[in-house]
Amino acid sequence: MLQYDWNLTTTLQPGLGDRQLFFPRGFILGGSSSINGMFYTRGSADDFDRFAAVTGDNGWSWDNVQQYFALNEKLVSPAGNPSTTGKLNPEVHYYDGAVDVSLPSFSPDFDSKVLDAIDELGGVYSYNEDVNSGSPLGLGWLPRTIDSEGRRSSSVTSYLDGSRDNLDILVNARISRVIPTSNKVNSTTRYSFRTVEFTQDITKGTLTQITASKEVIICGGVVGSPQILLNSGIGNSTTLLASGVTPLVDLPSVGQNLSDQAFIANAFLANTTHSYDDINRNDTVSAEALAEWLGKGGKSEDFRGAGQLGDTFANQISYYRVGKELTEKYGDLSAGPTSPHLEIYPGNGYFLTPPPTGYYMSMTTVVVSPGSRGSITINGSNPFTPPIINPGYLTADFDIVAMKEALRIVYTFLNASVWDTYVLEPPAGLPSISDFFDMDARDLDAQLETYIRNFTSSSAHPVGTVAMSAKGASYGVLDPDLKVKDVDGLRVVDASAFPFVTCSHTQVPVYVFAERAAALIKNSWQG
Repeated sequence: MLQYDWNLTTTLQPGLGDRQLFFPRGFILGGSSSINGMFYTRGSADDFDRFAAVTGDNGWSWDNVQQYFALNEKLVSPAGNPSTTGKLNPEVHYYDGAVDVSLPSFSPDFDSKVLDAIDELGGVYSYNEDVNSGSPLGLGWLPRTIDSEGRRSSSVTSYLDGSRDNLDILVNARISRVIPTSNKVNSTTRYSFRTVEFTQDITKGTLTQITASKEVIICGGVVGSPQILLNSGIGNSTTLLASGVTPLVDLPSVGQNLSDQAFIANAFLANTTHSYDDINRNDTVSAEALAEWLGKGGKSEDFRGAGQLGDTFANQISYYRVGKELTEKYGDLSAGPTSPHLEIYPGNGYFLTPPPTGYYMSMTTVVVSPGSRGSITINGSNPFTPPIINPGYLTADFDIVAMKEALRIVYTFLNASVWDTYVLEPPAGLPSISDFFDMDARDLDAQLETYIRNFTSSSAHPVGTVAMSAKGASYGVLDPDLKVKDVDGLRVVDASAFPFVTCSHTQVPVYVFAERAAALIKNSWQG
């Protein structure tokens, strides 16, 4: 059990050989921004332009959300103030927002190998000075939500500074449902949901109700928000009845359209002793790294946040499109021509906990424009029973062929001469680099598919379960202003509102949605 996670699991996934996966979700102030990998990736201009096109609201377009990126981002110098020249384009970033963002502060020799490889290969492996410019294709340096002293910058540390006299936070409270404050009396009268029912003890505590004077804003995330709506009788009327919940508003899209990015952390045994692996398995090395980060030893006594603990698990990130033959066969599931289908990031070590011996490099592959869809459904009428989470991983054929393409890109990258004596062994289930290029195509294809189905997991980027659509659309849950369709007094603001997953890690787009939501809400009551 993880102390700061909801410890949720998925249903058995047929696309993954009937494996059941851990489904990360932050159980802490700040939610998942307090436990995530801290990647600062915005997505593509196409992502936001697609949001605008699908909703009919140009306020969601790339150009129009720049003001919300500006409210969110505060670009700062990395710990120790290393040079960042050529590692990003200062003109596409912002400096006065709420969340600290910085480039990597510690650059091991591994970084130079990565850059040498793309110099040698060129083509789709070209250098991108700034993957956050709206055109992310290529390989570039990875900004993170880390401050100048090597500390996580989350929604709590950034937005909750203790100075707000109009905000109260009740911890350890669980919402059971929202309740109508006015009854529907005919076909032209809508329910108004402005009362929230909650408890601070889900086993034997009493339920308390409070009523908002203006509106209720649900921010329960991709799991919690549909769960609250369904428990409130807002969803598919037929399935609600079957679950023992009285249906009030028939919105069949609630809990549907769950989209997550398939993820594999591919760890190659490396000929090095300078990876991050010993920090995660050697108490002495870990203590030394902590002392360096605290500024209490080594070369870093003049500043905090130095060394490997002041960074996350990747210093670069890269994006690619699949070949034209695949988009012609399966359709182009990306948001547009400058949007990737795939993300790959190199890491100087084993992702998370390494084996007891050996040193590794990781080439993590992610299908960032997936076709697979799943659902969140309630598990009976008890509102505190964990919901049924079925992401439907690899149920779309495109996701399988896209992940195969990602692995081919990885192997071509590792075939650059700079890795000749560095990469020793592939992950279990994959061929060596030399065998990869010599194998019969059908045999290789079969081996890759088996590996993919055995090792794919969640990228922790789920979205879409309370998706917005155009006003008056027959599908979707939210109007473009994030108000729940067909009711009054209720709005949802979190990643569940995305109609599609962005081609990025979802942290930054969620902040952008929240900043625009704040503006929409303010205008609703002050305009």
